[in-house]
Amino acid sequence: MEKIELPPLGPADLPLSLLEMGCSGRFELLTQPITADQPLHPQSTLPHGLPPIGPDLQTEVEKRFLRDPEWLPIHNTDSAFQKFLKLAQRDRQVDSLLHCTASPLHSGLSVIRDPTTGMLLDFTEVLLEDTGLSAKNSLSLQRPPGPPSESLRGSHTSYPFLPGGMEELTLDQIRKKTEREEEIDFENGLLTKAPGLKAGMDFSDRGTAAQVGEVNLMSLLSTFDDIIDSRPERDEAEGGKSHADTPKIARTNSLEDLGIKETVAVPPTASSSAQVKSDGGTKKGGEEKEGEKKKWAVPVDITSPCDDFYKRIPEPAFKWPFELDVFQKQAVLRLEAHDSVFVAAHTSAGKTVVAEYAIALSQKHMTRTIYTSPIKALSNQKFRDFKNTFGDVGLLTGDVQLNPEASCLIMTTEILRSMLYNGSEVIRDLEWVIFDEVHYINDAERGVVWEEVLIMLPEHVSIILLSATVPNAIEFSEWIGRIKKRPIYVISTVKRPVPLEHYLYTGNSTKTQKELFLLLDSVGNFLTKGYYAAVDAKKERTSKHAQSFGAKGPTHNTTASQDRAVWLTLLHFLSERQQTPVVAFTFSRSRCDENARSLASMDLTSSLEKSEIHSFFQKSLSRLRGGDRQLPQILLMRDLLKRGIAVHHSGILPILKEVIEMLFSRGLVKVLFATETFAMGVNMPARTVVFDSIRKHDGTGFRNLLPGEYIQMAGRAGRRGLDATGTVIILCKSGVHDMGDLHVMMMGKPTVLQSQFRLTYTMILNLLRVEALQVTDMMRRSFSENHRDTQAHEKRIAELKKTVSSLPPLDTEGQLGDLLPYYHTLTELRITSQNLQRAVLESVSGLKALSVGRVVVVNNTHHCNALGVILQVSSDSVNRTLTALILCEKGKEEPGAEPAKAGPLPHLYSTALFIPEGPCSHTVQKLKLQDISAITTKTLKVIPERIIDNYHKRQQPRFRLDPPGQAISTATQELLRLAEASPGGMATLDPVNDLQLKGVEVVEGSLRVRSLQEALKEFACVHSPTFSEQFVRVQERMTVQEELDTLLFLVSDQSLSLLPEYHQRVKVLQELGYVDGTGAVQLKGRVACQISSHELLLTELLFENTLSPLAPEESAALLSCLVFTQNTQTCPHITSTLQESIDRVLCVAQRIGDLQRDCGIAQTAEDFVAQFKFGLTEVVYCWARGMPFSEIAQLTDVQEGTVVRCIQRLDEVLREVRQAARIIGDSVLGSKMERASLAIRRDIVFTASLYTH
Repeated sequence: MEKIELPPLGPADLPLSLLEMGCSGRFELLTQPITADQPLHPQSTLPHGLPPIGPDLQTEVEKRFLRDPEWLPIHNTDSAFQKFLKLAQRDRQVDSLLHCTASPLHSGLSVIRDPTTGMLLDFTEVLLEDTGLSAKNSLSLQRPPGPPSESLRGSHTSYPFLPGGMEELTLDQIRKKTEREEEIDFENGLLTKAPGLKAGMDFSDRGTAAQVGEVNLMSLLSTFDDIIDSRPERDEAEGGKSHADTPKIARTNSLEDLGIKETVAVPPTASSSAQVKSDGGTKKGGEEKEGEKKKWAVPVDITSPCDDFYKRIPEPAFKWPFELDVFQKQAVLRLEAHDSVFVAAHTSAGKTVVAEYAIALSQKHMTRTIYTSPIKALSNQKFRDFKNTFGDVGLLTGDVQLNPEASCLIMTTEILRSMLYNGSEVIRDLEWVIFDEVHYINDAERGVVWEEVLIMLPEHVSIILLSATVPNAIEFSEWIGRIKKRPIYVISTVKRPVPLEHYLYTGNSTKTQKELFLLLDSVGNFLTKGYYAAVDAKKERTSKHAQSFGAKGPTHNTTASQDRAVWLTLLHFLSERQQTPVVAFTFSRSRCDENARSLASMDLTSSLEKSEIHSFFQKSLSRLRGGDRQLPQILLMRDLLKRGIAVHHSGILPILKEVIEMLFSRGLVKVLFATETFAMGVNMPARTVVFDSIRKHDGTGFRNLLPGEYIQMAGRAGRRGLDATGTVIILCKSGVHDMGDLHVMMMGKPTVLQSQFRLTYTMILNLLRVEALQVTDMMRRSFSENHRDTQAHEKRIAELKKTVSSLPPLDTEGQLGDLLPYYHTLTELRITSQNLQRAVLESVSGLKALSVGRVVVVNNTHHCNALGVILQVSSDSVNRTLTALILCEKGKEEPGAEPAKAGPLPHLYSTALFIPEGPCSHTVQKLKLQDISAITTKTLKVIPERIIDNYHKRQQPRFRLDPPGQAISTATQELLRLAEASPGGMATLDPVNDLQLKGVEVVEGSLRVRSLQEALKEFACVHSPTFSEQFVRVQERMTVQEELDTLLFLVSDQSLSLLPEYHQRVKVLQELGYVDGTGAVQLKGRVACQISSHELLLTELLFENTLSPLAPEESAALLSCLVFTQNTQTCPHITSTLQESIDRVLCVAQRIGDLQRDCGIAQTAEDFVAQFKFGLTEVVYCWARGMPFSEIAQLTDVQEGTVVRCIQRLDEVLREVRQAARIIGDSVLGSKMERASLAIRRDIVFTASLYTH
């Protein structure tokens, strides 16, 4: 060891050092100072620490035989392993690998009793069905329940229960043979007659039988078929019974016919059996007439009163303190019959009655009901309401699970979807599923979830849909009825319990505060008088300045002080008239806050109300930590609430929102500034609704409110039992809105329910892991494919197949051998030349060429390759028509005359012009553009007016025999001369060279037409004497066949609009290794099934170990990009490891985005990457490290409510990652996610909802 030079000791260094004495752990202190030339004191009295001991055997063996690379053999690894086993001396127990659970018994014992005495007589063994079923291999409800831990949410390895309307094949259906299948008889005749053949070979030794001298001349003369038909009788005798039962083949004229009959005889029955299957056995014998289409949606008449209600339900499951409306009674009657219903009615019309009755029924029947709502806040409110009414109610949302074994469960739709996919045991006992606010299915982001749930619900579950009024309720119910194979009763009412009156308000000062103009009265009349009065009132006040200098057009923006003046004036006016509480809908969160803050001078509550508000506020916030109670938003809201004013939007803390909702429903909040989300929420009616503006920003740009949105919000006005009418006021701040806009918004039809169905990777993976369910089944049943009328198609297919089989056979022998290829070439030529012609005639130069005097070739039902000259061109650009003089035979001038039976499209294969056989005549007709098959290079000088007048004159009976005028006969003679000069066809204008059309389609089309015309000359079939007759037959057969093919395509999965995208997405999954080539789900795919959103990115991050090196708080911060969707202005300050991880996430996202593009998915990689926003990483990081919320709020410009909601959703993501880590077997990551989850679940972010306590 080299010597280390130490610096000389300074005065501060004490001359002390320790000496270890022996190995007993005793030390001595040496205090002699060391001189410069002395070495350092030794540290121990022993030479080198402890004396050496031999290492234990195990370590030595491990080191020598396992860790020492020199010992490990390169070639003979097996013998080395055997050596190792000898050393390790471990007993091999091969049996332990074969451990499997005992298979269930296939039989059980049943008792035989004496029917009179009931005495036990005997035991008998009975076979049990469905014994091998389990949640891992069967969709049946007969399968035994899974472990209790999985009973609520199900497991990602369990199968879902069979969705209603998707029938499994029953045993009888499987056993039933189609015509093509037959039992093989192994006992008799298998050696002589092959299965599937009508007759067999006879191998018996006939001996002398061959010497019979009579020749059966008839059999030689008859056709080949007849020989088969009349086999010598002795065959029959010898064949005995083996073919006695085979049907005799009918005599026909050709073999082909036999073949066709054979092949076609099957499909009609096949399709009819399919039809029976698709009807799901709903058709009772003879109940329904053939040809009538089954209607699944049944509109219920609610105009006549329901008098026998109490007779029909003497013991209702639930009683209300008020008399039910007719629509409610009808719905209850349907529920008693266990039918599904769709109730469409306005807000506050009392749809909840239907839901309450269903819950009461299920409690009576001891079954369960699931109530789903689109919004978590709504779930919480419903939980409180139903808890007060029924008691036995549970709640399942992303972060809360209360009383999950209750008979009524309230949950968000996403949770129900995952329960259905994961085969939750709750589904077994389910009687009703109630979908509230069904019009939410129009939501682009989440609408698909509703459709998935509706498709996946099993057959025994009845469905209750509650919705605002929608125009296409019948169509929507028809779809649900069809996929569920059960009728849906549609109950819709447009009656409002409290009618609304809509006003315009133009006041902005104490002088003008009474300027309120009725625009739409409670009966629904639109009053233009009120509109013009408002316009006048507004006009009077435009300043003299503006009037003298010409008023500017109305601007949409007003200044804050103008706004304040309007609000102060309006609210004074309303509180004087006792029109509070008021909900003021404002379509921007910052505008809500500003409006509330600007009303500092206004106080709307009495001292008694103030004390009530104060005590309720304090009590509600008592569960918050001290620091959290001092948040600026809470202090500001406390001040506003005391004066009866409040704000409600997504930026408000959830607990504050709940306080405000509760105070509002008690009538203590007099003015509530809210955004549109308040109208989606639970029924919280007000006396008056005010619209700050009728324009809103919908994420892409500003637009007027849609009628549906307006009705939904305006419907908050009017409290049942308290107000005679509800008041809706639209503020005219900058100017009066356009009357047309107002009319559309108030009187227009609400938005129709539209399918937002799209394929998600989770859906595809969840369905791929269950062999019995196909993704195409899901797509076929989606509302977006509702237009497919499979039943009608199936019927038509059966008819067409019958038609095909009855058509006469084709003769394709000898010369006619190439008849079919000829037909196909001709068809292609027809289609190509039609498209080309259309392109020419729609082009500018083509229309220019079709001027007066141009000679054209005409082809339609009356004319074949006849020359005509254009006389007039109509100016109508949509249905342009041409008047032309056309050559024809004498006596066939009238279009009414029977047209010559059009041959097989002769103008396509022969360009020979029409030359009259007898005397030449002419006709003047209006032609459509498609009647002109060619524009020639020739033009004639004609006098159109004279020709037309002369022709029309000679159409009158008394001038009928007059000779044609000079102009007409000249033109006719000219045309005839042209036709005779070039009988083989005239030179036509070439679209590319003459008309200068250079479009790709036109150039390719004209080349193709030329090559096809050349090809037609090669065919031999044209020369056959029977050609035209056979060609008509081909045409007839092919038209039927083409329609049949089209329908078969429409019925098949190939015509699904989303099928190409499905194949693209499966390709992405295969590239990433989520499924293999056969579509079996791999480990990665199983992990992705666990994750509800952004499943690809999150799974890739897990498998690339991006989260492993991060601390729990860093991984939480990183994952916040999956739940945060807004743009922020602030730049987060974050650690370098986090920054690296963010770069890795973006890199993975870019890779997935590129792969999606390569596989053909429309979304660009930039768009895919841009959906991940990292604006909240710093906030979440600091929150997870324990920073108080008041400091967190300073770090970002995002509002407090949004931050809270993101952290709550982040907790759900962490839970999903934890489950995914468990599947992979990464326990370290699992516990890290657990810690991250604990770190963010604290304080104000996770205070329990006031509704659930």
